[in-house]
Amino acid sequence: MTKVLVTGVGGGVGQSIVKSLQDTPYTVVGVDGEPLGTGLYAVPKAYKVPYASDPAYIQRLLDICTAEGCLLIFPGMDAELPVLSQHADVFRWKGVIPVVSSQDVISISDDKLATYRFLIDHGFDAPFTIDLLQDRVDCIKFPIVLKPRKGGARSEGVHVVYNQQELLLRLSTLNLSNYVAQEYIEGDEFTCGSINFNGCCYGPIVMRRILRNGDTYKAFIVSNENIQDYVREVAERLKPFGACNFQLKLRNGKPYIFELNARCSGTTYARSLAGFNEPLMIANFLLRGKTPTYEIKNISILRYWKELVVDNSRIAMLEQTGEIVGDGGRL
Repeated sequence: MTKVLVTGVGGGVGQSIVKSLQDTPYTVVGVDGEPLGTGLYAVPKAYKVPYASDPAYIQRLLDICTAEGCLLIFPGMDAELPVLSQHADVFRWKGVIPVVSSQDVISISDDKLATYRFLIDHGFDAPFTIDLLQDRVDCIKFPIVLKPRKGGARSEGVHVVYNQQELLLRLSTLNLSNYVAQEYIEGDEFTCGSINFNGCCYGPIVMRRILRNGDTYKAFIVSNENIQDYVREVAERLKPFGACNFQLKLRNGKPYIFELNARCSGTTYARSLAGFNEPLMIANFLLRGKTPTYEIKNISILRYWKELVVDNSRIAMLEQTGEIVGDGGRL
């Protein structure tokens, strides 16, 4: 069994990667900064690690990879992407491949305004977006979406305003230095997964989704050549490394990307169930030289809560020692 490290297993992205790699030739070593991170108790070996902002973070991951013999790192948290990208060569020198894009790609994907400018500069359709601190918001027709320029997740801090009174009231409550205004596009939202190596996009898989509290609650496989071609062209221009997720809407049948994430997604496992297992295909490509292949099933995915029972003694052990061996639990 080949070991891979998955970070942020307390969150939806990390857990989605863990579930995608269950029952495959890859054994997951899970890490998280919180001792109550659910995924820590559903992998064969788990460690508590410093947060990505801690200077000790990189060395701790290196030590774990060395001790466990991990050959890949799948990041599960947005905050980890810039740090892992900056130190990618350090890991590679140790024989470990972080599945993370270049610093330029990370910078574009973590910045809504930079994403918009990248798309427009390369001739792609995108919802008109402005910097709230520098531009006049009256150049966008209502309704208007106000959203964090950097660091937003799960629709937190996102507001749709429908008139001038709502706009002025909302603007008075926001930190405008980290906000953009974007034209609102009515209609269904789509999330699209892709695998990318050497400027080639494998996929994409397209899913229409219904959200609840910012997370995908229901997902439906969609076959739409316009979306597929658009996402493939954007991905091959952007050139991410590994997984990249695109969120978009349609206007008059044309796709408009409003957000992209250069990492696996919270819907990664849903895609795996549909036949598009991104973590497995990435691991096979990087470690076994296998070209990504897939067969997408025409299915619907309905999410629900699931409980994981953990004995308190195991939580105490993780808090005291910083590591724990799995007991056979699964997500």
